[in-house]
Amino acid sequence: MTFVRGPLTRTDLVRYQGASGDFNPIHHDEPFALAAGMPAPLALGMLQAGFLATWATDRFGAAAIRSFRVRFAAQVFPGDTVTCDGSVVATRDDSFDVEMTCTTQDGTVAVYGWATFASDPMETA
Repeated sequence: MTFVRGPLTRTDLVRYQGASGDFNPIHHDEPFALAAGMPAPLALGMLQAGFLATWATDRFGAAAIRSFRVRFAAQVFPGDTVTCDGSVVATRDDSFDVEMTCTTQDGTVAVYGWATFASDPMETA
């Protein structure tokens, strides 16, 4: 089961900026982004991290998540399509670990993610 979004639009980027409160112009202002050496305004990395979190909680349940972390690896731009996927890499009696990636349409990993889920989501962390 994968989670696919895109092609991302500038509206997607601006909507996420509004939700996050991060109004750095590199994410919406074309001249600013070009002056910074970007080909276009770039997506906020936390947008892709949110896509990874959605994939993980849709698959394993929001009530079961115990930890979540990401590492940003590459930039994402309007027009890109991202795919999130992952797999269970370790299991214990009370929990399991998942490794995830959010990749662009050319296979570039934009975000790496790691999460731990409770085996029984009714257990407290």
